[in-house]
Parts: sequence; C-alpha cells; structure tokens
Amino acid sequence: MKKRILLVPLALILAASLIACAAPAPEAAPAPAYSWKIAHIRPTGTDIDKDVTWLVDKIYEDSGGKTVIGIYPAASLGDYLVVQERVMLGDVEMQLACVGTLWDVRMGIQALPGVVATWDDARELYTTGSWLMDMMSAIFADQGLKLISGWPVYFGGIALAKEPPSPADPDVPKNIKIRVPPMKSFELYAEAMGYIATPIPFAELFTSLESGIVDGAIGAGAEGYYANVRDLIKYYLPLNDHFEMWYFYMNLDLWNSLSEEDQKIIQDAGLSLEARRFAVAEEREKFNEQRLRDYGIEVITFTDAELARFSDKARDYVLPEMREDIGPAMDEVLGWLK
Repeated sequence: MKKRILLVPLALILAASLIACAAPAPEAAPAPAYSWKIAHIRPTGTDIDKDVTWLVDKIYEDSGGKTVIGIYPAASLGDYLVVQERVMLGDVEMQLACVGTLWDVRMGIQALPGVVATWDDARELYTTGSWLMDMMSAIFADQGLKLISGWPVYFGGIALAKEPPSPADPDVPKNIKIRVPPMKSFELYAEAMGYIATPIPFAELFTSLESGIVDGAIGAGAEGYYANVRDLIKYYLPLNDHFEMWYFYMNLDLWNSLSEEDQKIIQDAGLSLEARRFAVAEEREKFNEQRLRDYGIEVITFTDAELARFSDKARDYVLPEMREDIGPAMDEVLGWLK
C-alpha cells in the first residue's frame, strides 16, 4: 500500500512535466530593427517633451514595435547647434528643435523679423508643403539632413532683468545688453530696437543672466523664458520679433536607407504632429504669457500700431542686410511681403 501511495504523486509529477515539455514556449517579442535617439532642448514635462513622447510612441506603434526611439530632453546631448551637427554626422539620428546658421546662412530665412504678423500668416507660410518649407527642405538636404515636418512654437519677444526706457519706441537707446542667438538677423534686430546685442548660445543663457554678462535675451518666446529663466527676469516684451518654428529632422543617409514603408510611417507621424501642434499653438502662447504674469513677471504689451512700427523698422534695417547674405532666396521673402 505504501508503494502505491508513493507511486501516485510520482506519476502526477511525471505527467505534469511531460505536459509542460509538450506545451509551446511563449513567443518572445521581436527585437526592434531600429534603435535611435531624438533630442530636444526643453525640460521634461514641457509641451515639446510631451509631443516628442507622443511622436515616438506613434512611430513605435505604427511600425509594430520595429522602431524604438529614446528621448533626450533638456539639451542633454548638447545645445541644439551641437546636436544639429551630430545629426549631420549620423552620431545622433534625430532632433526636434530650432536650427542655426553656422553651416548655411540660408537657414536664417525661416526666422527673419518682420515677415510674419499673424497666426494665419504662420499657418500659410510654415505648414509643410508651402514654398518656405520646401525651400527649407532643400537647405536641410544640402547639409545631409532630412526635414520631415515642423513644430510651430510661438512668436518671439524680449525678456529683461531690468526695466527698459521707452519700450515702445525702437529709436530710444535702451543701453541694455541682451543675449541674441548667433545669427546675424537677431543681432541686427536687437540693434534696431535699441539694445546691445551679445551672441550667446541658448544653453548658456541662464548662467549669462545669473552672472550679469547680459541683462536680457531675444530669440525665444514666453514658453521658452518661463521654462528656462523665469527666476532671472522681471519683464517680458512680446514684440512678435520673429515666428519660431522648430523642425523634426533626421540624418539623410539614414532616411535614404529606409524602405518606403518605414519612411511613410515616420513622415505620417511627423505631419500628424505638426497638425496637432498648429491646432493648439496660439492658445498655448497666450497660456504661457499668462504664466509669466502669474509668476510675477511684468508683460509689457503693445498696440497693433506699435507692433507695426517694430516690423517696419525690422524690414528697413534688417532685411536689406540679409539679402546680401542669403542671396536670391530672399526674393521669395520680399515677394511674400508685397
């Protein structure tokens, strides 16, 4: 009897083991075919960070898990100019950020002051498929980059740590040194508005303000100043000095190596991102200006006539100089303004 009792559990164990051996093992998830990096310059939790997260999730899902993209926020891979070069070299696969003119002065054509006055103008000029975006796509390609889509940010303004004299009058010298992006158009515009221009990379803006090297900045808008230097500024002037468009782009050789199916997945995701952002960008601009007010920063507003005066002076002072640098491409801009 004891032997029989012992044999029963042994038989059950043997049967269970045979069943386990016969059952197919769960199928492992396929390894991704692509594992890439994408950089942007804002902290986590900001609008761009949320949208980049949406973008990479969409590409992952639409590719069936084939394409995995790691997000590197807050300029963690370097300032946008550094990463622009790294994408050109293929060291980083993608970036969604503003662009600089270090490698091609024609890049400055997309951020000229006095060209765009309203959000309706911005939608016409900066939506993928417009003459400007087609021109930018060709300029990107000359640098070994594939422009996929845009991400409209805001109209720009000036942030200051001290109150400016006669802020609505560009002919009054302000005697305030402000940071400008290392782009000729911004230097000229700052001078036209009565400020002393000091070219500094955006990544160095906080320390430059903190140390007193400059007492203000141009080249960003309410969201950018709130996200990065809200504790160091006291005034914000929404001059609408330029329209800020950021670009979703990748290494051109990498793009060309992809199948048409893979390219379409990325392109469709980028265009969806652009449309999503255009739908909310104007309201987000107002929201971020209010956030500055709520934080104790004085937002100095201007009438339409005053804004028109800024634009007129920018066109007279800046655009002729940029025509010499940018060349025939400026004819399209000047035609747009007529």
